[in-house]
Amino acid sequence: MKLTSLQGVCAAVALVLCGCQSTPPIQPPVPSTTPEKPPLLGEVVARNDRLLIYVPSNGESLRGIAGRLLGNEDNEWQISEANGGLSKVDPGQPIVVPLKPQNPLGVWPGSYQTIPVLCYHRLGTTGGKMAVSPGNFAAQMEWLVRNNYHVLKLAQLGPYLEGKQALPPRSVVVTFDDGYESVYRFAFPVLKKLGLPATMFVYTDFLGAGDALTWPQLQEMSASGLMDIQSHSKTHRNLIERAAGENDERYARNIEQEVVLPRDMLEKRLNAPVRHFAFPYGDANDLVLDQLTRQKFSLAVTVNPGGNAFFAQPLMLRRTMIFGDHDLEAFKARLQTSRKIGGTP
Repeated sequence: MKLTSLQGVCAAVALVLCGCQSTPPIQPPVPSTTPEKPPLLGEVVARNDRLLIYVPSNGESLRGIAGRLLGNEDNEWQISEANGGLSKVDPGQPIVVPLKPQNPLGVWPGSYQTIPVLCYHRLGTTGGKMAVSPGNFAAQMEWLVRNNYHVLKLAQLGPYLEGKQALPPRSVVVTFDDGYESVYRFAFPVLKKLGLPATMFVYTDFLGAGDALTWPQLQEMSASGLMDIQSHSKTHRNLIERAAGENDERYARNIEQEVVLPRDMLEKRLNAPVRHFAFPYGDANDLVLDQLTRQKFSLAVTVNPGGNAFFAQPLMLRRTMIFGDHDLEAFKARLQTSRKIGGTP
C-alpha cells in the first residue's frame, strides 16, 4: 500500500470516527486466570465502537492481527473485506479493522448471500448413485481450498440466521448422512489433510452393523474437532409416514423416540452436544418440527437443493445432494453462494 492508500484509508473512515479522539496503543491485558492474548506489535491510532485503524509492524499478517484484535484468526476475511480485498499487510500502512459485523445479513445491491450445504452419503465404487469415488471427493475438497471457499461448521449458520454474525463470501458446509464406514476410511483423511470441518448425521440403529461406522471410529472423528456428529433419527424411517395401525397417540410417541433416543445416546457416547437434525428422506411435518423445537434442536436440514439466505428457516435448511456421477463442473454448479434479487440464481 502506497502513501496515497494511507490517505485514502484515513479519508474513508474520517466520518465514522468523527468526534472520536485518537487513542494510544492498546496495552496488554491485566493478568487474569484466563489465557492472555498476544500483545499487539503495531499501533492502534484511532477507534470507536464499530472499527479501528491499525498500523501494522514488521512480520504481522492478517491472521495474526485478526487473532489479536478480533479474537479469532479465522476472522481475517473481515479485515480483508473492509480493506477492499486486501491479501497482505504492509508495515507502517494503516488498515481498517471492523469490530462489529459490517454486513451480517449478506445483502448487497442486486443480490444476497446464500450458504450451500452439501450432502454426501457413502464413498467408494459400490453403492450406486449415492457413492462418490474417493478421488472425486478429494478433488472437490481440494478445489474448494484452491478457490478460496470457506468451509464452515454447520453450527456457524446459527448466529448468521439470527442476524448476529456475518459469514465469509463463498461459504459452504459439508455434511454426510447415515454413518457409512467409507466416510471414515476415505473422507476423514482428506478433511484432516486440508483442515476442513464437516458434519455427519447418523441414525443410531445403523451404527456397528454391516458397512456402518463403529463407535470407536465415531469417537475418533468427534474427538478430532473436525467432524461434528449429529442426529439422523433412530431408525431412518420416513417421519411423515405412518406405519400400519399407528394411531395418533402411538405415532406421536414414536416420533418423540426418533428424536430423543439418538440424541441422548450420541451425547452420552461422544460427550458432545447434539442440537442438529437431518430428516430421513428430507421430509418433515408440523408434528416433527414441533418435537424438534420442544427438544431444543436449533438447526435441521432437508434435501431440497439450493443455498440458505439469512431468512432461511433454521429447522428446514436447504441441502444439495452430491452424487457419484457429478464431475467437477457439476460440483461447481451446485455451489450457490449468492442469488440475484428479483431474478434467477
